[in-house]
Formats: sequence, C-alpha cells, structure tokens
Amino acid sequence: MYEYLDKVNSPQDIKNMNIDSIDLLAKDIRKFLVKSISETGGHLASNLGVVELTLALHKVFDSPKDKIIWDVGHQAYVHKIITGRKDAFPTLRQLNGLSGFPKEEESEHDIFDTGHSSTSISVAVGIACARDIKKEKYDVIPVIGDGAMTGGMALEALNYLGDIGTDMTVILNDNEMSIDKNVGGMSKYFSSLIKNSSVDIFKDEFEKLLSVTSTGEFISKTAYKLKDTIINSFSPQESEFFDSIGIKYIGPIDGHDTKQLIESMTYAKFLKGPKILHVITKKGRGYRYAENHPDKYHGVSKFDIKEGVVPSGKQSISDAVGEKLIEMASRDDKIVGITAAMPSGTGMNLFEKVYPDRYFDVGIAEQHATTFAAGLAKNGLKPYFAVYSTFLQRAYDQLIHDVCLTKKPVTFMIDRAGLVGNDGETHHGVFDLSYLNPIPNIVVMAPKDTKELEAMMDLSLKLDSPVAIRYARGNSYCLDTGHYGEIKLGEYEVLNQGEDVAILAIGNMVKQALGACEELKKKNIDATVVNARFLKPMDEELLKKLFKDHKNIITVEDNSKVGGFGSRVNNFVIQNNCNVKVVNLGISEEFIEHGSQDELYEIVSISSSKIAEEVEKILER
Repeated sequence: MYEYLDKVNSPQDIKNMNIDSIDLLAKDIRKFLVKSISETGGHLASNLGVVELTLALHKVFDSPKDKIIWDVGHQAYVHKIITGRKDAFPTLRQLNGLSGFPKEEESEHDIFDTGHSSTSISVAVGIACARDIKKEKYDVIPVIGDGAMTGGMALEALNYLGDIGTDMTVILNDNEMSIDKNVGGMSKYFSSLIKNSSVDIFKDEFEKLLSVTSTGEFISKTAYKLKDTIINSFSPQESEFFDSIGIKYIGPIDGHDTKQLIESMTYAKFLKGPKILHVITKKGRGYRYAENHPDKYHGVSKFDIKEGVVPSGKQSISDAVGEKLIEMASRDDKIVGITAAMPSGTGMNLFEKVYPDRYFDVGIAEQHATTFAAGLAKNGLKPYFAVYSTFLQRAYDQLIHDVCLTKKPVTFMIDRAGLVGNDGETHHGVFDLSYLNPIPNIVVMAPKDTKELEAMMDLSLKLDSPVAIRYARGNSYCLDTGHYGEIKLGEYEVLNQGEDVAILAIGNMVKQALGACEELKKKNIDATVVNARFLKPMDEELLKKLFKDHKNIITVEDNSKVGGFGSRVNNFVIQNNCNVKVVNLGISEEFIEHGSQDELYEIVSISSSKIAEEVEKILER
C-alpha cells in the first residue's frame, strides 16, 4: 500500500536510503498519518510538521544508542512509526494500545516518558552528565518546540547546559505555534532569528563549506575547523544570546529540506560541546486542512479525510466557562482572564475576543501565571486563571506561597479534572483534590454539571479568598436534578433520599452516583445520593445528619483516594466519633493508563454499575 513505508521496520532501514527515497518515504508517512489518525483520533498537525526532521534524526543518529528525547512527546508518532510500531497504530490511544506519547516500557527507542512541556533539555543534561561520568560514547539529542522553550524549566536547563559545556545537540523545532499561537519575548526572539537570517543563503553556503560527502573522519576535522566561520558568517547577530551562555547556535534550517537537515545534523554531531540547531517547520504540512487550521488539528477525534474535522455543534464545558466569564466581566470590570498558552483549550479564547485588554496569555509558564495572578489580585483585580489540572501541579509552591498564604482572591478554573481519557497518565487530573485539600484559606468546589459550574463562578466572585473550581473534560451537560440558582458557601444538596446507604459524590461523579441509584432501585435498594459539591468547606451539619440516619456510607471521586474527598470525610468521621462504615471509591495509588473515559471508569470502579456493585457488597456484609 505504501511503496516506501512498507519497507521500513527500523531506523536502520532509513540509513540505507538516499535523499530522494527519504523524501518519498516522507510522503508515504504523511498519507499514513492522516489515514490512521482519522480512524483513531490523536495529535495530527504537530506530527505532520516533523516528518523530515524525524527521518533526518534517525538517518544521522543511531537510536537507541544515541538518545533522542522528545519534549511533550505528542509529536513522536513518526518516531514510533519508524521504530517498529506502525502496525500498532490502529490501537493508538486505545485501551491497552499504543500510547500517544513516548513510553519507556513500549520501546527501547523511547528514552523517557513525557507528556508535559519543557522537560527534555533537563532530562538530556542529566543523561549526558551520567554518560560523561561513566565515560560512555553516544549523542544526546533533545527535541523541543519553540512554545516549550518559553517554559522556565527549559531556560533553566539551557543556562546550566551552557555552564557545564557537555556535548549535546538541542533541536529547536520552531513552527511558531505550540497549540495556540505562541506569545512572549522568546517567541519574538525566535521570530527575529528567522526574519534577520536567510535559510536559503545558509543552506547554499553550508553546502559549499561542509560538502558532507566523504568519510566521518574528514567531516569531523573539517567541521571543527570551520565551525566559527559557518556560525559567525551565516547566523544572525541575535544568536549571540546563545553564544553568551555557552551554546553554539546553528540555523535557521529549513525543516522540510531533508538534505539540508541531514547535513546540518551531521555538522552538529561532530561539533563538540553544547549546540542548538534551529529548525523551521510548518505544523500540519501535507494536509491542507491541518496547514490552514493547525490549532484545530492539534488533537482531533475521528474525522473524514475529505471533509476534515467537522465541528460537533455541541458546546464544550471549557467554552461554557469562557462564555460565563464574559458575562461576569460585563458586570464587573475588575475581572481579568489568564491562560498559560491554552486559550482555545480552556475557553479563554472567547474571553479574549470580547475583552482583549483584560486577557493575558503568559505562555507555557504556570508558575509565573499563578504568582502573576496574585500580583493582579494584590492591586485590586479579580483574576481567573483557567488551567488544566495536570498543569497546575507545576505551580504548587506558588499556589501555596503566593496565593493562599496571603489570601489573594485568585480563582483557579481547573479544567480537565479527573480521568481525561485517551491522553493517559500524564494528562489525567486525578491529584488536584488531594493537593488542594491540605492548603489553608482556599475554597474548593466541584460542580455536578455545567449549570452548577456557572453558579459556582458567580459565588467565587463574591468571595474574598482563593477559590478553585474543578470540572471535567467534555461537552456541556445539565443533569436537571436538584437545586439550581444561588449556591451558599459549603452547602451540599441531597438529590435522592433513601434509607439503605448514603452515596456522597463530588463533581463529575454525581452523574455516576445517580446512575447507580437507578440501578439499585431495580433491586429494591434505596440509596441517598448527595451532591457534595464542596471539598472545603464541608457541610458539617448535613454530614452529621446523614451519619445519624445511615450506617453505610460510600464516597465517590474521580481523584486519588489518598488525601482526596473520601479522606476528608474519613477524618470528619474520626473527629466526630461517628458510628458509620465508610468505603472510599476513587483512584487507587497507581497511574492509570489511556483509554476512553467510560472504559477507565469501569477499570477503577467508579462507573454507575461498579458503584452499584459496591453498594450490594456492603449491604451483603
């Protein structure tokens, strides 16, 4: 089916190809990617943009001996294809199938598990230093995007790399986008490198000077002698930034010119010390829909190749947050919105369109975003920081030290809380209730549905304290049960009154608890279902009444059972000497694999059917 791709089962097969064959292989891979991802969903635009870059890496370097480390990792599909996993692509991001990110247990070619941004250079420096201590011989090549380079961790690692001077080639994959358009000084700096340089001139002069056609020994000697001439003559003056911290800059390089990529990487390979190779790529290359709208094709569900991705027409929970914040901002001019490079993913892109002067995208910098929000609050504004649960983990110290310690009225809109599905371990937001639980001064809420989420946002505006509202990924929905309207601080609601057992569910698990209640009714088991919408403060009066009327209690959360909602209920039971039996349902002390939300709910026993089964077991005992 694919003339050239069908011949590739390992990186060694690429080493035996000439430039023309590799270019034809690149075309095959793009066709394969579009077809495969259209059937499974996944990250499309980023992978279409790195085809030639990945092939050149495996042509020049010897994986897995040489360590190729992918930052974030959602652009590693091509790497997976040519390292023996193309036949597994029908299972991409499916339960028990191929991960959408590099995974050490999946292949020896996946050097490090990744999923979050800006980690690759730190990992690479660690591997390289260990290599030097052990007197081993191999190359270490982190591949990082220009968006990820805005992350403080990447800059810290670059600073240290320049200081110690170990041998390493950093590949900067510059497509001028991460998921949404990049922002900030680093983005402007990289743009200036491109603007003030000529990829074509550099290419021509590089070919004349280096002529990478002879033996490796000749290349090594020649490259080392000519390094200063090449860099100083054909790189823009702005590259002095890298030189000033001890890192040689090479580029910019056309990231879709296979010959130029191979020659540039070969030169960098034999140039000793730390180097950064600046490669210009186009996200979505080869599939016009993805080229024209790379943000929409960053992560996609199944789609028709001829028509492209067709919007579902359904409002997402994230967009509902953005629209509600717009409505609130129309009433209160102190409200401002913040995102850390995820405006479309969090609904903040909607807010930006209406209130551009009250909107801040700080780049991939969650730590800065959190303390920045504290500064805004200090000066009388009401900041709302919309951030994925798994990414807020990066700002834990700032959350404690800069927001909660000083009681700054910052509201964290914690998106993608709970089990997010196919992105897997690195993206599940199953620790936020646990890491927020012990922090003083913060109110933590989780709505039963989108309508209640909006009411919680109204409440947050009235509170003069830090607030966190956590909510799930998916389409907006309304359970149409219980009370809607103004919410009182710390007040739970009883959605169904029963006698046999009390199910206390928080956030997205209320829907599952109500489903369990219906299943139990068929077996003549009458369950009380409580929407425990506050982690803190708790509704202590209602809890005392429930524990007086029920002897069997089940807590349900899509969060770690260690230190989460159930743990807080357990502490209440102990402190108040309640005579009840409590069973906690949630995520056990383990990392949960990728799969659909429904599949994962079954696996971790928080689906409606599993909750009902647990109730039956308790009553039998």
